[in-house]
Amino acid sequence: MVSMSKIATGNGHGENSPYFDGWKAYETNPFHPIDRPDGVIQMGLAENQLCFEFIKKWLMEHPEASLCTAEGVNRFKETALFQDYHGMPEFRQAIAKFMGKVRGDRVKFDPDRIVMSGGATGAHEMVAFCLADPGEALLVPTPYYPGFDRDLRWRTGVELVPVICESSHNFQITRTAMEAAYEKAQEANLKVKGLVITNPSNPLGTIMDRETLKSIVQFINEKNIHLIGDEIYAATVFKDPEFVSISEVIQEVECNHDLIHIVYSLSKDMGFPGFRVGIVYSYNDAVVNCARKMSSYGLVSSQTQHLIATMLNDDDFIHNFIMESKEQLFKRHKYFTWSLSQVGIGSLKSNGGLFIWMDLRKLLKEKTFDAEMDLWRVIINEVKLNVSPGSSFHCHEPGWFRVCFANMDDNTMEVALSRIRSFILKNNESIVPRKLCRRSSLKLSLSRSLSRRMDDFMSPAGIMSPHSPLPQSPLVRART
Repeated sequence: MVSMSKIATGNGHGENSPYFDGWKAYETNPFHPIDRPDGVIQMGLAENQLCFEFIKKWLMEHPEASLCTAEGVNRFKETALFQDYHGMPEFRQAIAKFMGKVRGDRVKFDPDRIVMSGGATGAHEMVAFCLADPGEALLVPTPYYPGFDRDLRWRTGVELVPVICESSHNFQITRTAMEAAYEKAQEANLKVKGLVITNPSNPLGTIMDRETLKSIVQFINEKNIHLIGDEIYAATVFKDPEFVSISEVIQEVECNHDLIHIVYSLSKDMGFPGFRVGIVYSYNDAVVNCARKMSSYGLVSSQTQHLIATMLNDDDFIHNFIMESKEQLFKRHKYFTWSLSQVGIGSLKSNGGLFIWMDLRKLLKEKTFDAEMDLWRVIINEVKLNVSPGSSFHCHEPGWFRVCFANMDDNTMEVALSRIRSFILKNNESIVPRKLCRRSSLKLSLSRSLSRRMDDFMSPAGIMSPHSPLPQSPLVRART
């Protein structure tokens, strides 16, 4: 057999992770309400499916946005021909305007600094290639998105050094934690070239406040290292406090703007992961120039650029879409966390993202990552839910799980919640709040219609993220 490259034969992609194993379990046995009602429900995919009817209505009213309609066909030839890798001017202008709108128009973005990429995956790799050589390091706060091991490290040869964030501080990044990670890298003879932050956080669903961001900017400025701000969930913040972009903070503090770079996409905020619209926005001219050359390997198709530019330039639609998305995410998050609280399951308090950081620490047989994996296998194989264990996000404390709530319809969500309730009641009724301990009482309390329950959660007041304690479960069994 002819040998292959080390990249081709190595494990650098990170596919051998429970994060991706959960996807494989879903793909081999996907849930369908009629054809496969006992299948695995996908709760490991951070996808926003709550506003597609709103988008569909716009598409029906604007056939000119598509090149495959009578209204849009006159643009077909010019769009189908070669396009410069800078991207269509109207596309870059629309993206820059949308990025500003998502940030409350508190900051302006220059269309000439917009660089296209094939989704945020390509954007992150592009930035890593620009900023670091193989063997050099980027600091990344934990827990962090498992795909970073692929996006930032696999083909670039860059090392990732974790900045350990702890549950005792709600996983917030601190100056002490950044300094410790920096020193650890130096002890390992790794040259640190930058810090990567995700704000809003994946997997936490939390945002960084202004003072934390100022502390981060001060840190990278003192160390003279780059800051990569992943802000792909910026428009998913559905409740106060409002999202603060790193682009705002650098206007308020002294710093070298050449060190600041933002990764953005439309995969989460608009719910368009299939369009592969990724963006690098750098304040560094040399990075913009280099990234634009590299973008040749992952351009956004001209047809997609045309559609997106038309849509994003409709100011009324974008304003209404952002508000509608926030409302739908707020309702879904509040109902989902409340439903879990009825069987004693808590989560980290959050106000953004498409997921919750679910706390199942007290369901572990012991406080180890082996016990976390045992529990995860039960949830995958018996409860038939693909949730992602915290260890796959490099969390340094076992028992946390990311659960996505916006990638399914209401009925599928109800099936998922029903499975969770049944699992909890079957294995340890003592974790259910006392007033709902009786099965008949619990069943009755959860039997109201979905629409009525959703209406109950329209008000911002009330339980947003319960933290009910979970007693030790003696009945967690794992299938290997």
